[in-house]
Amino acid sequence: MTRPTIADVARAAGVGVATVDRVLNRRAEVRRETAERVLAAAEAIGYHGAGLLRRRVEEVVESRSFGFLLQRRGDAFYQQMATALAEATRALPSYRGRPIIEFVDDISAETVAAGLTALGARADAVAVVAADHPKVTAAVAALRDRGVGVVTLLSELSGGVAFGHVGIDHRKAGRTAAWVIARLARRPGAVGIFVGSHRFIGHELSEISFRSYFREHAPSFRLLEPLANLEEPALAHEGTLELLRRNPDLVGIYVAGGGMAGLVSALREADESHRIVAVCNELVPETRAALIDGVVAAVIATPVTELAAAAVGLMARSIRTTREGEGATLLPFGLYVSENV
Repeated sequence: MTRPTIADVARAAGVGVATVDRVLNRRAEVRRETAERVLAAAEAIGYHGAGLLRRRVEEVVESRSFGFLLQRRGDAFYQQMATALAEATRALPSYRGRPIIEFVDDISAETVAAGLTALGARADAVAVVAADHPKVTAAVAALRDRGVGVVTLLSELSGGVAFGHVGIDHRKAGRTAAWVIARLARRPGAVGIFVGSHRFIGHELSEISFRSYFREHAPSFRLLEPLANLEEPALAHEGTLELLRRNPDLVGIYVAGGGMAGLVSALREADESHRIVAVCNELVPETRAALIDGVVAAVIATPVTELAAAAVGLMARSIRTTREGEGATLLPFGLYVSENV
């Protein structure tokens, strides 16, 4: 009885001889599912090279595209994120990852939803920073139905449409910011808060928690209504100066989202008599300098490297199954003051 040949393996696996040769000799990339089918056929017919095929299958690393939709290309924090996400994608052990990074300067729901749809056509999995809106969740659900899993970064989406989420604990962040202001303010007074948008769930949680701390521990402070700066430094700058003008008793400001460079520039411009306790997010060149100069009291920082690794890991798992989500991964944030930058 003659031994089974490569042609017999190819016939049993339903592939061409060239495909079996590629698996055996690693001449070109083969999808893992195809390699596993070739192996199963080889073992079923007793092909003498089945052991080598098994080793080759174990060595197969497929190429996959990982898409990232971030905000504001000119923002230093999003540039940090982009670098970390690209590095984490290339370091994946399970896939030969190719990062595709896109930015949106217009953070409206229509623009983000369109960006998600376009990116999902080019990527095997997608991660996005987005405000919660029906148009955005519909775009995410449509990608999921096409087999493209979506992971949210920094701020979650409602409805359970995303495969998973990676960010910090916004409840702890908001209460930490309140603790800093309540402890460092020279006297009780007005306290302002900026959110990027009233639809960012993460910012909403930060604001709620910020207020809850003051209700519980420092009720003599007067909490102002939140202002949306659309993550724009120019709007944060203008809004900060307006808060100072309208509230002579202002003692603190918390920026729960982006636009922190605008807060810093406004406080540098303001009169020395208007020194307040300011807390903002993310350790970037502007906020680091502001800490050192005493313009900002504290910075709550996302651990970007850890976030990138966790997000890319979730995305890799979503490629195997997009229907069963994995919930939220909440990472410990850093708290920086002038003495530890």
